[in-house]
Amino acid sequence: MSDLPADLLADYAHPDGPWLRANMIASADGAATREGLSGGLGNETDRLLFQALRGFADAIVVGAQTVRAEGYGRAPVPIAVVSRSLDLDFASPLFEGRTILVTVADAPRLAEAREHAEVIVAGEGSVDFAAAVTALHGLGLTRLLCEGGPTILGGIAAAGLLDELCLTLSPRLVGGAAPRVVRGPALDEGMTLAAVRQDGDHLFLRYRRSR
Repeated sequence: MSDLPADLLADYAHPDGPWLRANMIASADGAATREGLSGGLGNETDRLLFQALRGFADAIVVGAQTVRAEGYGRAPVPIAVVSRSLDLDFASPLFEGRTILVTVADAPRLAEAREHAEVIVAGEGSVDFAAAVTALHGLGLTRLLCEGGPTILGGIAAAGLLDELCLTLSPRLVGGAAPRVVRGPALDEGMTLAAVRQDGDHLFLRYRRSR
């Protein structure tokens, strides 16, 4: 699956049953991006882990803003893009693979979107993440990997849907107004540290929701 050590891969194996995992990276001072992108914070192990977690998943859940900023293309598993506006380039490589659009009933371009992707309507004016996850499960996609951005992860966490957070801690100070890995309503969600690894000055943390 990857060049990562087998024991590290074993740490990230999915439990049985439906599971929603997020994979995020943050600087030492808590920024989720550097110059608007997450890629500038990671190292080679982070890149390999990114690919490995995709291999464990049935589908990737990601926000449209992240898709645009990071230049998402075709992936080895279906990508579920969350977007209220459907402001997406339907001619981009992203839509060459199986793409699912999670949107709302009053979204513009809804008819056009259905010509290019599977569409899940979850909510009226704002996305109902619980309904979206239920719909993805109905498609047989039960092992979900959220790749952000912070607003999407905030919505998932606020809905009580986040089972696991894989967090890479980068040895950089970013400052500025970069968002944290979770952005949205105030939360008080307990997490349990399930594993920690070190590669150079990067830390790889895995948290599970406290039950």
